[in-house]
Amino acid sequence: MRPAKTSPRPTPPSGGSAKPQSEQQRTRLRWAALGLVLALALAYANSLSTPFVFDDLEGVVGNTSIRDPSHWSDVLWAPANATGATGRPLVNLSLALNYALGGLDVRGYHVFNLLLHAASALLLLGLVRCTLLLPALAARFSAVALPAGLSVALLWGLHPLLTESVTCVIQRTELLGGFFYLLTLYAFVRSASGDASPRWRIASVAACLLGMAAKETMATAPLIVFFFDRTFVAGSFAGAWRERRGYYLALAATWLPLLALVIAAKNRSGIVGFDLGVSPYAYALTQCKALLLYLKLSFWPHPLVVDYGADLVPGLGAVWWQALVLIALVGGTLIALWRKPWLGFLGLVFFVIIAPSSSILPLTTQTISEHRMYLSLAAVVIPVVMWIFHRLGPRGLTVTLLLALVLGVATFARNQDYRTPLNLWRVTVRDYPDNARARTNYGNYLAQDGQLTEAVAQFQASLRLKANDPDAAFNLGNALTSLGDFTGAAEAYGRALKINPNHAMAHYGLANCLARLGRMDDAVAHFARASQLRPSDVNVLHAYASALAYANRGDEALGVYAEALKLTPQDPALYGERGAVLAGLRRWDEALSDLREAARLAPEDAHARFNLGRLLLDQQRWPEAAETFAAMIRLQPQEAAAYNGLGRALSGQERWDEAIAQFQQACRLQPQWPEPQRNLERAEFKRSLRPARP
Repeated sequence: MRPAKTSPRPTPPSGGSAKPQSEQQRTRLRWAALGLVLALALAYANSLSTPFVFDDLEGVVGNTSIRDPSHWSDVLWAPANATGATGRPLVNLSLALNYALGGLDVRGYHVFNLLLHAASALLLLGLVRCTLLLPALAARFSAVALPAGLSVALLWGLHPLLTESVTCVIQRTELLGGFFYLLTLYAFVRSASGDASPRWRIASVAACLLGMAAKETMATAPLIVFFFDRTFVAGSFAGAWRERRGYYLALAATWLPLLALVIAAKNRSGIVGFDLGVSPYAYALTQCKALLLYLKLSFWPHPLVVDYGADLVPGLGAVWWQALVLIALVGGTLIALWRKPWLGFLGLVFFVIIAPSSSILPLTTQTISEHRMYLSLAAVVIPVVMWIFHRLGPRGLTVTLLLALVLGVATFARNQDYRTPLNLWRVTVRDYPDNARARTNYGNYLAQDGQLTEAVAQFQASLRLKANDPDAAFNLGNALTSLGDFTGAAEAYGRALKINPNHAMAHYGLANCLARLGRMDDAVAHFARASQLRPSDVNVLHAYASALAYANRGDEALGVYAEALKLTPQDPALYGERGAVLAGLRRWDEALSDLREAARLAPEDAHARFNLGRLLLDQQRWPEAAETFAAMIRLQPQEAAAYNGLGRALSGQERWDEAIAQFQQACRLQPQWPEPQRNLERAEFKRSLRPARP
């Protein structure tokens, strides 16, 4: 390979970066930076209240490790189900900082993401500008260094292809990784721009080290810096190694903590790796489709899709032309590294940065994802901008500003799609209708919005696209249950269980439907299986115990209630139901103890008071029964049953006048109910037998 035609130790020309900047240059730079930040703020102004969506729900909302900053081990190591944060301690630390400042107020998370994106755009401006002012390039490009740098930063920062990275909170993995990647390069360029102090090299190594704790693509940073040195500074690999050997050894040392993180995270909770049942060959073929799609979206960013699903292409025949184009592009990059090093370097940047996620290493949950283009997009934007300035000179800024305006408007419009999860998935299904997972997610949000019939249609469409998806069948069962179609729901849950016999919540849903259909023995069997699969789920245990009680299997129900109460010892409903079961088994003292505990734990629950009062009446504990029903009346003064119960308790104490008043009130509140009327007649008769006072 022929090295770039630069001398190992060039002397900066008059336009080089070694010349002190004039005050006018510094002022222009400040205005450019301010304009860049304001443009980004305007483009993303409508994103700050965007709710948590998609992977945010697991990576942020469901991520319990960010909620207590005193537990540093948890903060620095997210749990396995914290999508996006697992194995990335710096990402999880930033989420914990957001949570400490504002809990789950989404605005703080979006502000952080936007500030990070703006900082990366500023670094890109500085990187391009400083590169063009290097001795090897300054003679040709010093006049356009600032406008070209600003143009690159604007077109990259405002490009709608990056909205997923900025607007989806958990994609700050890309933002943090991108920021430290750019900082690593920028600090190196500053160190090569005539500053003899080691501070910029130290900053570059430190940035590289921190980036390793944010995103695995940082593993490529030392390689890219080395090629940058060879292309724009030293002129050869040998020269770069000779001049900065210690620096490159320090950069290489940052691979060690990344290796430790990757080993500790294993296969990122079963989503990344060669041993997950996904063929590397099939994944590589899918990436042929993905990479050409990314390039197309770089030049025509429509339609943008937040989730392309996890499907693989069926074979080479489906992507043969994309594969040929990629082979040509890779080959062209290798040739350009020899013949036109600056262009070859940009091609290398594109392919090397995106390679960890878009080559042969399978990422099973998302085979195509737009956020992977966060940094690689810069390698596409830079040659376009340089071509414009090559053709137009300084006037090229006008063209790039117009392009930036168009991209900014498109980004603002794309952020409107994120305004609600329901709208986001509606747009996703519209633009990518063959995505089964998107239809399932859309159906879920339709169901949450009460649009159950429409939700059923989406789940059914999802199953037509992917018949072996247990979650789609399960969600269909949920929607049909809400519509009252228990037979159809039972069939859907059964389908889910045929696909995945260990789907605990499908057993749970099927059990509920079978209970509604009167098939109690079958319902109990499925509740039992659900409780085996989810022994720590109180809702499952509660439903299982209730079903056993309803099936007159009280002794078994008591054991399940006991397990549930171990998990939630302050649950009044569990005490109340267990008390009723104990009463049915004539274990009166234990029943009273549980019902009293239920009433104590839920002093505002009139139903708990009623159950306790009724048992006290059966036990002829008249004074306590009277107190209990009186308390119930204070909670629900329009409840006829409470007055009837108090009347009975007073009758037991032969307080006929007071009892009659309570029965009369019960009759007024519920005149069609015969029991208070009978009790009233009996009390009046008993009072008539009372001897007259002398």
